[in-house]
Amino acid sequence: MKVAIIGAGPGDPELITIKGRRLLEAADIVIYAGSLVNPELLAFVRSGIPIRDSSGMTLEEIVAIYAENADKDGLIVRLHTGDPSLYGAIQEQIDFCAGHDIPVEVVPGVSSVFAAAAALKRELTLPGLSQTLILTRAVGRTPVPEAEGLAKLGAHGATMAIYLSATLIAELVRELMPSYGADCPVCLVHRASWPDQKIIEGTLADIETKAAGLGGQAMILVGHVLDPSVSGYGRSRLYDPEFSHGCRKGGGE
Repeated sequence: MKVAIIGAGPGDPELITIKGRRLLEAADIVIYAGSLVNPELLAFVRSGIPIRDSSGMTLEEIVAIYAENADKDGLIVRLHTGDPSLYGAIQEQIDFCAGHDIPVEVVPGVSSVFAAAAALKRELTLPGLSQTLILTRAVGRTPVPEAEGLAKLGAHGATMAIYLSATLIAELVRELMPSYGADCPVCLVHRASWPDQKIIEGTLADIETKAAGLGGQAMILVGHVLDPSVSGYGRSRLYDPEFSHGCRKGGGE
């Protein structure tokens, strides 16, 4: 039996990819991250198909299902939130399958960082302000390598997307304030793309107060590109009439 690890997207069931939905519809067994994946996606599963919620399971219990069905025909869908390559704990599953000759396919999904940017209607890479997006997390129960601490990453001044850190706002502010400054915009998008989505906008100076009491499942975005009144960014050369590229001759060259 083949295992398909699928990114379910950030929450809105319409944001699963066409390929992901097609495989979900064809699944013979479904294991989904019940604490994060929108249960509306299970409506795509055929009637009578076994569905397991992995939120209370261990890795050993999950891969045991793979092993028990390895010699059968069919498809196991492992449904992860967002894109499975980001904080998805999939490598250990892939390695298990490789060691047991179980074929695996990984299908990408829409990450919450992009759902959050869409909700804010902001581009994360504005010319002249930031051409780099850093995806990271604050130090919590899962350690972060010392070289990847927020203060060190913040020294780049790039746009930053911080996962799994909504309860660590005070630490985040302390680490980033020296590099970005107190007036740097910060946006928290809680449950991006869900019906109860909530947006909190502020700066490093006041975001801790504004976000007080907010639960988990919030994407944190930091950077000057988030200022809706920003006017200091450069025009994109891609559509500049003076700029030539492989698909168009510009007037300036």
